[in-house]
Amino acid sequence: MNDIKSCLDIIFSDTPSKIIISKPPKTSDFRRISVLKKSVNYQIEKYTEKQVFHENVSCTDALSRCVEFFNDGFGQLNAWGVNYEYALSVSKKGKVLFNKKKIAAEHVAADTHNRKKNYIISEDKPFPALVDMGVFTKEGKVAKPMYDKFRQINRFTEIIDDAVREKGLSGKKLKIVDFGCGKSYLTFVLYHYFTEILGTEVDMLGLDLKADVIEKCNAAAERYGYKNLHFEMGDISGASVQGKVDMVVTLHACDTATDFALHNAIMRNADMIFSVPCCQHELNSQMKSDKLSLLTRYGIIKERTAALCTDAIRANLLEYCGYKTQLLEFVGFEHTPKNILIRAVKRSGTPRGREQYLTEAVNLMNEFSFEPTLYKLLKESGKIEK
Repeated sequence: MNDIKSCLDIIFSDTPSKIIISKPPKTSDFRRISVLKKSVNYQIEKYTEKQVFHENVSCTDALSRCVEFFNDGFGQLNAWGVNYEYALSVSKKGKVLFNKKKIAAEHVAADTHNRKKNYIISEDKPFPALVDMGVFTKEGKVAKPMYDKFRQINRFTEIIDDAVREKGLSGKKLKIVDFGCGKSYLTFVLYHYFTEILGTEVDMLGLDLKADVIEKCNAAAERYGYKNLHFEMGDISGASVQGKVDMVVTLHACDTATDFALHNAIMRNADMIFSVPCCQHELNSQMKSDKLSLLTRYGIIKERTAALCTDAIRANLLEYCGYKTQLLEFVGFEHTPKNILIRAVKRSGTPRGREQYLTEAVNLMNEFSFEPTLYKLLKESGKIEK
């Protein structure tokens, strides 16, 4: 067995649910490529330093594309099939190396497709928080009306998992703050993920303005035995969190509340930031342009452009402040238009071209007369001198 195509034929005959292609050539724009099973087709996710691009293809096209990636110079492929795990690589001398390892019987799924998706939050191991939220039934199955929510939870957890492993934080005690936690279903999920799946000790704090919500969440944390998960009343804009924070989470914080949460995270030098913005009204009300007035003429175009500009500026400001930042699709656009997740991971050093990120943000702000809250907060705190 010494050619890429024959090896991939074997892998795809085992209906792989996930393929990771790595070790890119220096000339490639993409740092990593994932090929994920989606019903009868596959979705290709191509990751650059700051973005991810999606492409839906057939099984046959997925195989062909994998061959192309190797032809383009990628050197490593790992895949998880129904019965085997596979490793395929090309040595510096051009030798094709291929091996497979039998998957233990207890991990081989038994649904009609002979394979269940390998979710981080397993369908076979429900926990009380998700039962109480109605995601799982009391019998331990995913409730049919909640399957989209179940997939969203896992998508979020996968994004967190990638960052934790990238930073090498698995096994280290982490301090995590959830700004504007609301009813906190994802806060409970994250606590379960870190403590039960990763075996990592955490100190988690959820902040919200509603006293009844805080009371119920603290009662639930006590009922589940989550001794290091606490909830307090607090305003994102004025929250005073003591000490170093490793991770900041803010989900659907409305309008400028997201900016205050991001600013809090930056000022505390958080290693990881995960934010799903909501209701970007601020720049929509400010938006005007002589050169690009077409984008302000039609209400729905103006609204969506302003929302995209809001998150683009936030991402660039995070880059300027030392974070490797990506804007990722959190859930499918068919479920909600508010589907962008900002993923920011602290860099170990100052990136090249740091000033360019700020210049690009300022140019966009000048073109549309924007005065975004995050920019003003960073100027006030001395993080930006312009």
